[in-house]
Amino acid sequence: MDFELARFNMMENQIRANRVTDPAVIQAMERVPRELFVPKALRGIAYVDEDLPLDDGRYLIEPLVLARLIQAAAVQPTDVILDVGCATGYSAAVLSHIASTVVALEVDSDLATRATRTLTDLGLDNAVVVEGSLADGCPKQAPYDVIVLGGAVPEVPDGLRQQLAEGGRLVAVIGDGGWNSKLTVIERHGDAFGHRVLFDAATPPLPGFERAEVFEF
Repeated sequence: MDFELARFNMMENQIRANRVTDPAVIQAMERVPRELFVPKALRGIAYVDEDLPLDDGRYLIEPLVLARLIQAAAVQPTDVILDVGCATGYSAAVLSHIASTVVALEVDSDLATRATRTLTDLGLDNAVVVEGSLADGCPKQAPYDVIVLGGAVPEVPDGLRQQLAEGGRLVAVIGDGGWNSKLTVIERHGDAFGHRVLFDAATPPLPGFERAEVFEF
């Protein structure tokens, strides 16, 4: 299969055609071979506009949603980024071409190993994969200029928001993963956090963010 042609078609028909205009995002996605981040059996459909299944209910989110998440974060070349739920590392690879440093957080050890191997093979030495709870973030390396959540969450934990630097942006799809979910930008200003809802996005949920059940008497 001609993966370069498939990547070109993805950029023209999915990304550029759907209000992704940030040159840095476009150039980064043009440079990253998405087929290396999916199971071998799925490489032939690596560039379709769908979420692709990985292991244990995890997904590589569709390219357009990722592109618009990153665009909404307004990533700068000097930014330090926390990529929450990096899965096989595709989002971290894209972000590494835009930002200074990417801390890619993954709870699944097999996915984390695959992500590390692929990022290393591509020579992307400004992205490092860390294993740990997604909802807890990675406070050891905080604060972050940008936090990107690679899947839908019902709400953003306060502890994760607190890892933002002053003026930092957190981008996430908030909801149950269905079409009523909203791509949302959270910005930090001192101890206050502003919210902007941008658009609807159906995205598979990330594990570990489930709301605790409330028992009523």
